[in-house]
Amino acid sequence: MALSNNVIGAINFVAVLLSIPIIGAGIWLTTEPADSCVKILQWPIIILGVLIFVVALAGFIGAFWRIPMLLVFYLIAMLVLIVLLVSLVVFTYAVTLRGRGNIEPNRSYLEYRMDDFSIWLRRRVRSSSKWDGIRSCLRSSNICADLDQQYRTAQEFFNAHLTPIQSGCCKPPTKCGYTFVNPTYWISPINTAVDMDCMKWSNDQAQLCYNCDSCKAGLLATLRVEWRRANVILIVTLVALIAVYLVGCFAFRNAKTEELFRKYKQGYS
Repeated sequence: MALSNNVIGAINFVAVLLSIPIIGAGIWLTTEPADSCVKILQWPIIILGVLIFVVALAGFIGAFWRIPMLLVFYLIAMLVLIVLLVSLVVFTYAVTLRGRGNIEPNRSYLEYRMDDFSIWLRRRVRSSSKWDGIRSCLRSSNICADLDQQYRTAQEFFNAHLTPIQSGCCKPPTKCGYTFVNPTYWISPINTAVDMDCMKWSNDQAQLCYNCDSCKAGLLATLRVEWRRANVILIVTLVALIAVYLVGCFAFRNAKTEELFRKYKQGYS
């Protein structure tokens, strides 16, 4: 029984360690520009990681100090958390399945449209009440101002690999036919009727295209990339966590079998 408890304790210690990448993925998202402004996925990930840490720690304590109630709590609670983690992984994959950028002629950067993204993601930025706060957050950064320092000529800018937010928020859509003056100052559009965003563009450095749908799409494209990267971490950790949980269940069953066999032998004697 002692050997089985030690095995269960060691397994639970591994589960404690596996909570660290989950918490780390959530913390990493809080440092990224798009997620720091939107704040959707990082807190569920962090909370789930902390809960896994607490439950695994309870299982670790229950194994080494031989507290059966803690072990039962670990087995039930960890199963629930694994199901929640599976749900989060599937959900994140589903909402980020769509949303690749669109190629424009003679441009190295991509452009983004709202209709390319999942309905759930679009709802997160569609209403003006939600977008006002996000826009203020984006505007307070140097995402657009930095472009003026990096690119001096039109050709340099057209050959640049802009981030989705820079492409959507810091310049007018290419289809409008604006003439480049500098990365955040454009004049003489050819056709302002081709897209509603053409009318929303402003050379006011506090406005630019922050009111454009292309800016919202650029934000969603950034979220999509960041969430998919975080999801890779979650998937790898989930597989390891399931393996650890199954080994723990097997060790717990063996421990109970050994205990019953020991009690049987004592009774027989």
